[in-house]
Amino acid sequence: MSQRVALVWFRTDLRLEDNPALYHALDQGYSVLPIYIDSEEEELTWKMGKASRWWLHHSLSSLQASLESCGSKLFLFRGRSLTTLLTLIQQTKASAVFWNRRYEPEIIVRDKNIKEAIKSLGLEVESFNGTLLHEPWTIRNLSNLPFQVFTPFWKKALSVTHPSPCFQAPVKVPLPRSLPKGLSLNELKLLPSIPWDQQFYTSWKPGEVGAHKNLKEFIERAFIQYKEGRNIPSEKGTSRLSPHLHFGEISPRQIWHLFEKNFPPTAAWKNSQYIAEIGWREFAHHLLYHFPQTPLHPLRPAFEKFQWNAIQQERLIAWKKGMTGIPIVDAGMRELWATGWMHNRVRMISASFLVKNLRYPWIEGARWFWDTLVDADLAANTLGWQWSAGCGADAAPYFRIFNPVTQGEKFDPEGAYVRRWIPELSDLPANWIHHPWEAPSEVLKKVNLTLGVDYPHPILSLSETRTSALEAFQNLKKN
Repeated sequence: MSQRVALVWFRTDLRLEDNPALYHALDQGYSVLPIYIDSEEEELTWKMGKASRWWLHHSLSSLQASLESCGSKLFLFRGRSLTTLLTLIQQTKASAVFWNRRYEPEIIVRDKNIKEAIKSLGLEVESFNGTLLHEPWTIRNLSNLPFQVFTPFWKKALSVTHPSPCFQAPVKVPLPRSLPKGLSLNELKLLPSIPWDQQFYTSWKPGEVGAHKNLKEFIERAFIQYKEGRNIPSEKGTSRLSPHLHFGEISPRQIWHLFEKNFPPTAAWKNSQYIAEIGWREFAHHLLYHFPQTPLHPLRPAFEKFQWNAIQQERLIAWKKGMTGIPIVDAGMRELWATGWMHNRVRMISASFLVKNLRYPWIEGARWFWDTLVDADLAANTLGWQWSAGCGADAAPYFRIFNPVTQGEKFDPEGAYVRRWIPELSDLPANWIHHPWEAPSEVLKKVNLTLGVDYPHPILSLSETRTSALEAFQNLKKN
């Protein structure tokens, strides 16, 4: 009896549970060859950053273990996706290829070409939604246009049909008789050659198991206080699920249904701040799909003429290294470098400092975050930076310039977050820790702190740069 073989192409869906591509291949009775292709050159403008590649290594390792427990194996390859798929089709005599969709503009074009090429050979090719609650083309306003403001977008999304049930993880994944020779995980060379990633190991557990553990702990520990707790960077008030969601180790549908299971029908969890954050992620993908130019260009075209400052490399490097002399900004940038993640409140403060105080182009920040975040997601990264710069959807008004001192005093009042990431300031009293340059000399002497030696003086004047930023925004508005 001939064997029916399907290739299941894993991408940003590195899980077994609620994996539509895998489920449909098995449901149709195929023997499955699970594959992952490292096709970095096809990412073009946005090749995966170093922190994300660290996560990918460990996520693939986790998926390998899960598939092995089902009697299967993950086959790894490097090269052009279509060439690799065609070679595997020939080697395994596959008659079908399944994958879950991605929504980055360059990948949409690539996948469309791959689908057409394989279909022309007479094979079955299907792609599925394994990433979002709703496909981007299904949520439109009354004029049948895409939304550009979050609140009406999310209200409409919540009114659309209930997310479908999740697909259960398979118990058995039968392999084809003819198996190709793939690469070992180490041969993909995803890990850094210089060990800057040591703290990543104590901060994260990539993979499907780690994702569900994080979500369970968040529901038990922090969900009820999320609206307030999400703003306190020294506490575990957030779910930290963003990298798990980006790599598809858990789906938003799974999160939705887990909340539905854990809370009574009358509970207001659907309207909670946390579920709205899941909606913000949906909104980001919705915008990226409908406005594919936005990773490099502002959604609001007028901002192409905004008067950014000429970049002074020493100042840009000070921001990247957490050496600006502004403690809450520096603490965030150091957390980012050490752990591949930054608390969302501090992301907004640090981004505002770059685009409004330094007045450097938002794309500089987007590229740095892209390389250093383990949750670097093109849709979310683009939306976040354009929001901060005031040039995107639902953008922060031009006059909203975060004062990092007052933000620090409000959300890190005792300085616990700053003390953790800037040990040179750890002995400063709380009333000076967010603006040490104003501390009396006797206070600095008492804690043995010399500004300009142990910790830098501020690289700019917050008040002066705020005034000049407001003038630049006013000029843009006038013109």
